[in-house]
Amino acid sequence: MSRTLHVVAAGDHFVLPDLIARAVTDEVGEHPVKVSELRLGWPLEPFGPVAEVTEASDAEDELIEALAGAEVLVTQMGPVTERVLAAAPDLRLVVVCRGGPVNVNLDAAKAHDVRVCFAPGRNAAATAEFTVGLLLAALRRIPQAHDLLARRGSWEGATYYTYEHSGLELEDLPVGLVGYGAVGSRVARVLCAFGAQVMVYDPYVRGEIHGLRVTSLDDLLARSRVVTLHARLTSDTRGMVGARELALLPPGAVVVNVARGPLLDEDALCDALESGRLSAAALDTYAHEPLPAHSRLRALTDRVVLTPHLGGASRAVAEKAAAIAAAEVGRWVRGEPLAHCLT
Repeated sequence: MSRTLHVVAAGDHFVLPDLIARAVTDEVGEHPVKVSELRLGWPLEPFGPVAEVTEASDAEDELIEALAGAEVLVTQMGPVTERVLAAAPDLRLVVVCRGGPVNVNLDAAKAHDVRVCFAPGRNAAATAEFTVGLLLAALRRIPQAHDLLARRGSWEGATYYTYEHSGLELEDLPVGLVGYGAVGSRVARVLCAFGAQVMVYDPYVRGEIHGLRVTSLDDLLARSRVVTLHARLTSDTRGMVGARELALLPPGAVVVNVARGPLLDEDALCDALESGRLSAAALDTYAHEPLPAHSRLRALTDRVVLTPHLGGASRAVAEKAAAIAAAEVGRWVRGEPLAHCLT
């Protein structure tokens, strides 16, 4: 391929268009390339503008205009729908700067002979670190103590320095991990360094792991003072931790979810927190996002740590995503096999 390659870098406020543009330009080297930068907005709703894609921007018209004559699209949230693909006859490659191309209609892409790639692992380290941070915050009541002192000017948080109200420490603490993929495996290594008794349930993972392998979810829950979720959201894992599963945890246990909200039954979690069965929870993802004003979790801030889906938000993640995506563009230009292609 020697002609000038036209690439559209459709970023947003996280993976910036200029990050993508610089990464693509560096990757293709001396090959002539024209990069058009487009900054798309964040989705107004948690799901896409049409049913065929999810977690996408609602800017189909903007994307169609930008793709005129383009062969390659690199995007974070661009809605690559049937309508967009039909309006971009020159498009041959779409690379999504995310762990999965949820904003792409894969069937339509195949029909239009468009290759679709993604960027696995770009936020694994950030999400693992955030998980451990939330876990520590929940165990030691850090946000609650901060709120009492910094925001309310009260020293009442000193009550956490009593036997009845003090938190748990990680050393020797039985911690159960549900899922041992790119994130869960990193969390396990960190928790082992803290001296926690790490247990892992993941029926799909073989080989050595950091911690003790447990063969059933029920067994893991019954033995864990803390459980943290790292499973992918599928039809099998949706609602995998509900009232029955939470009842298996020892009294005073803690639940952490920085994976996907629908893995966990939030009403069952609130019931367990309100009854005192669980002592705390830390959540970064929810069944409905943004978290609704009527969510029961909002009334439990003395026992829960809530963050607005920030686990994968670090500058390094944006830079890694752009670099992984650009590497796919480079392979395509050079005629090499694509590393993370689904079509």
